[in-house]
Amino acid sequence: MILLNDPRTRRRRLGVATAAAGLLASLLAAGPASAIPDPGDGPTKQQGVSESTRAEVREAIGDGEIPAQDQVVHSANIEHLVNIPKETLPGTNSDLAFQGKYAFAGNYDGFRIFDISNPKAPKTVAQVLCPGSQNDISVSGNLLFLSTDSSRSDNSCSSTTQPATEKSSWEGMKVFDISDKSNPKYVAAVETACGSHTHTLVPERRNVYVYVSSYSPSASFPDCQPPHDGISVIKVPRNAPEKAAVVGFPVLFPGEGPDGGGNPGAPTNPGVSKTTGCHDITVLPSEDLAAGACMGDGILFSITDPENPKVIDRVQDNVNFAFWHSATFNQKVDKVVFTDELGGGGAATCNAEIGPNRGANGIYDIVGEGDDRKLVFRSYFKIPRHQAATENCVAHNGSLIPVKGKDLMVQAWYQGGVSVWDFTDSTAPKEIAYFERGPLTTDRITTGGSWSAYYYNGYIYSNDIAKGFDVLKLSDRRTDPAKRVHLHELNVQTQPDYFD
Repeated sequence: MILLNDPRTRRRRLGVATAAAGLLASLLAAGPASAIPDPGDGPTKQQGVSESTRAEVREAIGDGEIPAQDQVVHSANIEHLVNIPKETLPGTNSDLAFQGKYAFAGNYDGFRIFDISNPKAPKTVAQVLCPGSQNDISVSGNLLFLSTDSSRSDNSCSSTTQPATEKSSWEGMKVFDISDKSNPKYVAAVETACGSHTHTLVPERRNVYVYVSSYSPSASFPDCQPPHDGISVIKVPRNAPEKAAVVGFPVLFPGEGPDGGGNPGAPTNPGVSKTTGCHDITVLPSEDLAAGACMGDGILFSITDPENPKVIDRVQDNVNFAFWHSATFNQKVDKVVFTDELGGGGAATCNAEIGPNRGANGIYDIVGEGDDRKLVFRSYFKIPRHQAATENCVAHNGSLIPVKGKDLMVQAWYQGGVSVWDFTDSTAPKEIAYFERGPLTTDRITTGGSWSAYYYNGYIYSNDIAKGFDVLKLSDRRTDPAKRVHLHELNVQTQPDYFD
């Protein structure tokens, strides 16, 4: 075990200066197409590296600057309770949702349900084969929602890949009945423009609204035409989910021209993604508020009328943010953390050469009131533990750790592992705990690591792309008060009021 104050975690020089410099140059020069995030629904991505890079990685492992291949290391305040490897579903593990004693784990081949009543020994309750990247997942009552963001031959769970240029192709939202957790039943499908990369629930008593985020339109795609400058809104009646349907497509980036009014990306803003939709949205139903991470833009908007969200403020960072990926409110609702997925989750960007501000979190204060609220940038946070030049690493999905008076968060960083950090002071965030594995490979970049890391009812759960489902126990006086907070349901992008 490597302790948090081990000087090795502060002096890692990894990155292979020349290789990393070349990567940085390519990322800075890249057009928006290269910034599309998250692994695709094909085989695990691999990229070759030079012999000098391989030698330097081996040397760094030998010197103890990074963990050995697959070696588990963590700070003294985290305990690794268990790992559950992938079984029936061999694809990329993706997002997580929770309800009662169950965890729901997305996978590009479908989803898996765990009984986590004993966090030290999760039991598989069901594995559902239903291919279609990226199978972003959430639950509400007896309903489970699954995003399909790859063009399929039809909306069934036995579909095959089919070009998006064919009108008959399908992608969008799938709905399952999970009243029997051991036997989920597929009950509805709703096609949405450009598919569903992610989705966010806005639950009501009788209906569930689903905000569908998708992007990258093309004139050659019959069902994904530009401008794609908004989100699809689906209304799902709880008692009749088979009647689920799109009820609107609110435009979030109005403007002239074929691409609407979002960030134009390159060549105007080199290295920044053109905004052609949103990647992820987090809603705060108790405040009728939402934050959107939308490729080249970050937005704050009102959801008082859930079918017609209204943008309050919009920000850009054309210096350090390449792809606005996700958003998290703090409990007081006076801050938003936005993540930047530099390199699309498939690049080695956690090193000295890329630096602390790219592929990081951006912390924004919310100032003002009502529709006059503004997002004001305060600082960046990136894990201080430099990773190997063969480890894909960048800011990814995380959640609050609910402690009154503090802003604490756990977050996935792909092969950078799981980080717990404190942003109570918006200008001086700091890491307070971590868990990670050594590189998957030392001779090439292989996509892996933690996709999502969330805090739920006293434990941290991580869905590792390659290694499976991990359970961690965090023991720290700063975070221990969170153990008293228990939820019946958690979809992180439908952020609860933890102390209501």
